Amino acid sequence: MTPVENSPLFTPWQDPVSGVTSHLLRERVAPIQQSFYFTNRSFSRDGRYHWFYCAFPPGGDAYQGRSLGVADFAEQEVRWFPETQFADASPCVDENTGEAFWTTGLEVWSRGPGAKDTARRVGEFPAELARGRRPLRLATHLGFSADRASLIIDAQIGNEWFAGDLPLDGAGFRLWQRFDRCYNHAQFSPVDPGLMLIAQDTWTDASTGAPGGIDDRLWLLRRGETARPVHPDDPSPLRGHEWWDPDGEHIWYVRYHQGTERVNIRTGQRTLFPGDCIHSHADGTGQYIVSDTALSPEEWAVTFTNAATRRTVAIASHLPAPGLPRRRYHVHPHPQFCLEDRYICYTTNVLGAVDVAFASVAELIERTS
Repeated sequence: MTPVENSPLFTPWQDPVSGVTSHLLRERVAPIQQSFYFTNRSFSRDGRYHWFYCAFPPGGDAYQGRSLGVADFAEQEVRWFPETQFADASPCVDENTGEAFWTTGLEVWSRGPGAKDTARRVGEFPAELARGRRPLRLATHLGFSADRASLIIDAQIGNEWFAGDLPLDGAGFRLWQRFDRCYNHAQFSPVDPGLMLIAQDTWTDASTGAPGGIDDRLWLLRRGETARPVHPDDPSPLRGHEWWDPDGEHIWYVRYHQGTERVNIRTGQRTLFPGDCIHSHADGTGQYIVSDTALSPEEWAVTFTNAATRRTVAIASHLPAPGLPRRRYHVHPHPQFCLEDRYICYTTNVLGAVDVAFASVAELIERTS
């Protein structure tokens, strides 16, 4: 497909400090256009379709009411689908077909990227577990199992949390474990369909509003077993924003105020890549890391680090405060490697609106070599 750099849907922007060029999606279908949460890929594998979040202030927020748009690089047009209103950051993309999946209420739905495609219901959470209650979320981030047979579920309904999977053959939800405190951000292992990474997170009592905390952030859950900590001898709430390495042997996460860390889930061996950040993501080789950092509660930056040379360059040295509080629609940069590690995709607001942006990894490697 047409590279981002040559698409008329995008406009170039050069960081005034580093000189790095990003390309911003300026063809608008919504006032706010955001990149996906960094753990979920948003491109079809052939590079034709890129999905993104849409928001229409003051409607909705980061938990309910956003919807999906798609950029079609063959037709060079952007489409918005109002029927895709989703909860939390649930959307995921079938990279093989370009089809998007999302949650609404107790159901999972999908639709293709074409203008004439229609939505279809994929499955639903069991009514006997919901017991007439509406969920805060059905899935933090939907994702496919390694065998492509199921979607991951980490539902929160009242003061109960349910981890499991929803088979795509219509067999119905399978409960792996029920919790009485918050576990979310569930992600399937990329190589083992019977294993997920799940995170203990802060929560609020649905009845009293009392806050609930974290004892230990990172857990592994195997179907048929109970969750076990990734760091059994070193519990800590000061880890987060985790993701699987493509090899399925390692997990990456932010070790707050210290850097980005990778741990082998079998041996426990850790490697720390220094650098204070809020979110991070690594390429498939583990040599390059992209991060976002809060300069203040409302002002952020995005940087790229070459671990071999230990050189860092700013992709966006200063993202100003947006017109609305970032927290309302979760307008964080959330940078991620995408499209076979050719680009960094992130959310920016340097031109006054919230936009999807791409930076060339080749340029970033050249600047840090």
